[in-house]
Amino acid sequence: MNWKKIIAIGLTGCFLFSGCAEQRQNAQKMGEEGTQEDSYESTTFAMDTVMTFHIVAPDGEDLLIDAEQEVKRLEKLFSVTDEDSDIEQINDNAGDKAVTVSADTLALLKAGKQLGKATNNAFDMAIYPIVKAWGFTENEYTIPTQETLDELLPLTKVSNVTIDEDASTVYLEKEGMAVDLGGIAKGYASDKLAELLKKKGVKSAWLSLGGNVCAIGTKPDGSPWRIAVQNPADENDYVGVVEISDACAVTSGGYQRYFEENGKKYHHIIDPATGKPAESGLTSVTIICKDGTKADALSTALYVMGLEDALAYWKTQDDFEVIFVTEEGEVVATEGLKDSFTFDGKGNDYTYRVAKR
Repeated sequence: MNWKKIIAIGLTGCFLFSGCAEQRQNAQKMGEEGTQEDSYESTTFAMDTVMTFHIVAPDGEDLLIDAEQEVKRLEKLFSVTDEDSDIEQINDNAGDKAVTVSADTLALLKAGKQLGKATNNAFDMAIYPIVKAWGFTENEYTIPTQETLDELLPLTKVSNVTIDEDASTVYLEKEGMAVDLGGIAKGYASDKLAELLKKKGVKSAWLSLGGNVCAIGTKPDGSPWRIAVQNPADENDYVGVVEISDACAVTSGGYQRYFEENGKKYHHIIDPATGKPAESGLTSVTIICKDGTKADALSTALYVMGLEDALAYWKTQDDFEVIFVTEEGEVVATEGLKDSFTFDGKGNDYTYRVAKR
């Protein structure tokens, strides 16, 4: 389960995406028919999280149904608990045989492997055996021994995930391996939803997939969508607001899913190099990128890297920007956000600076 939280400032106010309601709320019309505010919104539960879709279109209610059906279709493919899913079939046959998968599963696993390689495995979709050893999959927390970690680490190498695009098959080369797409699937789903809605003529919408916010176009008045980045130290506060259009904003942080033992916190973002919760000096990382899949994976990868290595990686790229919050109380935004990010935290003493290339 990938826990991320952002606040989206939408048409009428500030929406905090959190909680765990396992039911679909009926679509609600948010504006007057035939006006610029002809908008609809609904909430559903999928991919282990609450999702909220807000669409500005005359046929918005029908489009909300289309969006929900699409995300449920993808969930059926990517689930690690559904025995009929592509991912569960791949995991069940680890070390035995290759499994034929859908085009979506193949594309997402290919992207995950490429992003793992690009980030020197700071993003690792094969880390599932270690995440499970810590108890984060079942909420039955434990601290694994070093011996256990040493046994599991060889099973978490993305290089041992073999993808045959021509045959549409995936093979995990070692018995005991398992992939989990929780750190990238919501980003991919947001991309697919945006693609679907744009094909149907939608020019203004925002989609929150458990905090992965994807903006389609602008607000009806032409202004950008405004996303407030949460203060990791206070769930009711934020450290700033970033404006986006036709882009995604994805945050990863160690503050949302953790357990404590003997006075120490252990969070769910695992460093693939050690098999232990990342101790990178960061409390959250927010990625702004037009590619939701990439944004999702990089929010985790850059958190694992730590500030200096993450900035060094950012300097080699030109298609995303970042907002870091550090344990030392600093908010660092990359220079591409200098005109779209406003440092505006309340009730905190964070300092702020812009990182330049």
